[in-house]
Amino acid sequence: MIKKNVGSAIMEELLQGASDFILPAPGVLVEGVVTAIWKNKILVDLGGVATGIIAGQETQDSTNTIDSIQMGDGISAYVLEAENEDGLVVLSLRKASQQKTWGKFEKAYETAEAITVMAHEANKGGLLLNIDGIKGFIPVSQLAPLHYPRVNGADSARILARLQKLIGIPLLVKIINLDKDGGKLILSERAAEEEERKKAMGKLEVGQKVKGSISGIVNFGIFVTFGGLEGLVHISEIAWGHVKDPNDFGKLGDEVEILVIGKESDKISLSMKRLVPDPWIEATKKYKVGTVIEGEVNRITPFGAFVKLDNEINGLIHVSEISEAGAEAGASTLKVGDKVSAKIIAIDPDEHRVGLSINAMKEDGGAKKKAKKEEKEEEVAA
Repeated sequence: MIKKNVGSAIMEELLQGASDFILPAPGVLVEGVVTAIWKNKILVDLGGVATGIIAGQETQDSTNTIDSIQMGDGISAYVLEAENEDGLVVLSLRKASQQKTWGKFEKAYETAEAITVMAHEANKGGLLLNIDGIKGFIPVSQLAPLHYPRVNGADSARILARLQKLIGIPLLVKIINLDKDGGKLILSERAAEEEERKKAMGKLEVGQKVKGSISGIVNFGIFVTFGGLEGLVHISEIAWGHVKDPNDFGKLGDEVEILVIGKESDKISLSMKRLVPDPWIEATKKYKVGTVIEGEVNRITPFGAFVKLDNEINGLIHVSEISEAGAEAGASTLKVGDKVSAKIIAIDPDEHRVGLSINAMKEDGGAKKKAKKEEKEEEVAA
């Protein structure tokens, strides 16, 4: 009789405990222990009162848990259904990983913490990411200087080609917009580097010589990145002589030495030519007004013809100094490649200009002929 009472009490206690058990609700994370593993299916013991199942695509998460999980291991999963037709709780590793990732993103967004991501696709507008089903986007305008696709004429095909090279490369970014309901993020590489950029800008001084790498070549100059910063070598600062195409002076990724010649707000002005001797200093010693030179025409413009004197020195024959027939006739007299003799009529080393004249040569010739004629007339008269 006593045994019956004790047994009844124990049974009632067990039944009471069972009635208190509530199946996990969809949308929550639960902890369990792995009891069985198949190729694309995992059974999980949920505290001895329920069994969960993870199957199909729900076994795939960002850390590839299914490839390393073993029986007896503890596991965290997201509840999709409280109970299926087989009486099992339907679970997901994919959604659990997504939930944890969202938590990391929300924390990073709130604290302005930089995170590392990798793009899986690119379009002409920027880089696309998919992290545990969460879509991210890095607009072109938010790329760091080193990765910004600087191309002439905003050529979309060339921009896309540059962006595609960034796929699969770790990028340090900050989240600048988070939409959990829409499952989207907007990321910025520039924002992640802003603090370091400000520090570097504060230390940068005009006159400082630095080494960097070419990050972009456009019609008006060469962009160079160095120490987290980027500056422009304007076409006029590439070389002492005439620069027709900046591409002739380097290619993307080339290491170069440059001189900081100016900084204003976020803009940094650089020079390559000022790190080599100014050939015009020697030119003022070599060339004098009145000297006759011989050279080759290497450029024709509406206002005259340029003649190569040295590797870095060109002289200009203004159209009015080419032909006595006038500017219009003079402009059509010469062409690139012509060999000419001309007289130096002006030198301005500060402005890097040498003025030449063909007319002056003719005038000299005419003056000599006139002098000889007068000499003969004087001899005859005598």
